[in-house]
Amino acid sequence: MAAPKKGRNASAQSKPGRSLALILIAIAALTGGMFASGHTTPRLGIDLAGGTSITLRADAEPGQESAINQTNMNTAVQIMERRVNGLGVSEAEVQTQGDRNIIVNIPKGTNSKEARDQVGTTAKLYFRPVIATEISGADAAATPSPSASSSASGDSTEKATDKATPSGSTSPSATSTTQGRAVTDALKADPTPSTSATSSASPSASGSPTGDTGSSKLQAQYAALDCTNKKARATAGDGAKPEESTVACGQNSSGQWQKYILGPAEVDGTDVDKAEAVFQTQTGAGWTVTMKFTDAGSKKFASITGKLAQNQQPQNQFAIVLDNDVVSDPSVREALTGGSAEISGNFTQESAQSLANMLSYGALPLSFSEDSVNTVTAALGGEQLKAGLIAGAIGLALVVIYLLVYYRGLSIIAILSLLVSAALTYTIMSLLGPTIGFALNLPAVCGAIVAIGITADSFIVYFERVRDEVREGRSLRPAIERAWPRARRTILVSDFVSFLAAAVLFVVTVGKVQGFAFTLGLTTLLDVVVVFLFTKPLLTILGRTKFFGNGHPWSGLDPKRLGARPPLRRTRRPSAPVETKEA
Repeated sequence: MAAPKKGRNASAQSKPGRSLALILIAIAALTGGMFASGHTTPRLGIDLAGGTSITLRADAEPGQESAINQTNMNTAVQIMERRVNGLGVSEAEVQTQGDRNIIVNIPKGTNSKEARDQVGTTAKLYFRPVIATEISGADAAATPSPSASSSASGDSTEKATDKATPSGSTSPSATSTTQGRAVTDALKADPTPSTSATSSASPSASGSPTGDTGSSKLQAQYAALDCTNKKARATAGDGAKPEESTVACGQNSSGQWQKYILGPAEVDGTDVDKAEAVFQTQTGAGWTVTMKFTDAGSKKFASITGKLAQNQQPQNQFAIVLDNDVVSDPSVREALTGGSAEISGNFTQESAQSLANMLSYGALPLSFSEDSVNTVTAALGGEQLKAGLIAGAIGLALVVIYLLVYYRGLSIIAILSLLVSAALTYTIMSLLGPTIGFALNLPAVCGAIVAIGITADSFIVYFERVRDEVREGRSLRPAIERAWPRARRTILVSDFVSFLAAAVLFVVTVGKVQGFAFTLGLTTLLDVVVVFLFTKPLLTILGRTKFFGNGHPWSGLDPKRLGARPPLRRTRRPSAPVETKEA
């Protein structure tokens, strides 16, 4: 028999300990990361951990019943799904039910309360100019001055920073900013100074958008509005159209309620292309919210900010209004013509992310109202999980028994490989929860159970290739090396087909089925890693021992039990017999 060819592959196989050390180090690192992060168990989906189920009903505006159609419902589902997932709510399910209902399932243990608030906030998002504002109701006694305290300065690249400070704070003072200069200095350095000295309590006479502030009805509503009253806040501005002035309420960073007179909507929420919460380390501004507008939105925003920049507080502010609630009221110092803007102020990470989500996903094509809110218990899912785990344990036990009976000593390698695969799967799933929001649901558990069979198939393919080589009369060590190339190709093709099926299933499905596809794809990739870095090197090392190398009857590689041919031996060809000749 010819000796195996020497080269890169041969030298790599002569040091299988490196591969084993690599995968063991990876397991140790993942386990350490799991304990260091404090997430020692995978996150569970709503069917296993319980959660909240919200039913939303689409409400048609008068004379616009045709707006409730499949296209608008699907658009609303996509926006709601992005909205709750933007909060880090993993495995949230958003789907239509019937012609006008949307079901939102939010798992327990996530930001479900905030997600419910934002999902329930389904009115359209508008940017409206602020005409007048003051502290409302009982809060007004604590803060007598209604004037605002700061404004923003623009940079040389036409990208301005809007200070999202409360409109109801005291008058400007020489308090140092994060840039190391007083706010009053920043106001003096305004490259586009105000052209009119308007009062902060009355509408601007020039430069500001025209609002129906002279309407006695609107003035009466503003005077009577008490934003500390929950019922008054809920009904403030009801019935106002986007092209009309209105009154609204909002809460500043100090927790005080303010009331506003707002002009007609100048920019729609659909004009916001993208909004993100960003932590500014270089400028020291802390958490900020950056906005990018569409082409049409950029023109609208440049127009309104150009008008607002000519006014003084509070009429140089625009209010971001969602469901008649002012979620932010930044001020403007110059026209923002670059198609982007940045809102800064006393943001925390949570408040910045919340505002960014509202800006990105706030505009819905329909109005919705909460029809019902139910708490989902994990009792039923727990019973199903228990039944599934029992079925998986029975299946695993049958696989182990088969390996022990049929492969004997080789079953040790297979069992150890299954344990390594299980350790990798568990640690990675635990780490994926806090990193990408992966949550383990019942279909995902089924995917992990199916992966046991895929992993066992890879071992069987390789073991049978080795046994075939032994049947051909080769000794174990060359049999292991000669069987590997053919087994490797078969394993890769088989795993590629499984991974392709999982990828297609993940793309074309939604909800829980994606959990099954994701788990199946993940375990398929781990199968390749385990076979290449653990199973093959371990068999190479054990093949050098007497127990396996000499073909012990309990090794699973006994030549006699396998019906091996006699070893092939090369001898010199005998010379032809010479006939003796008689004289």
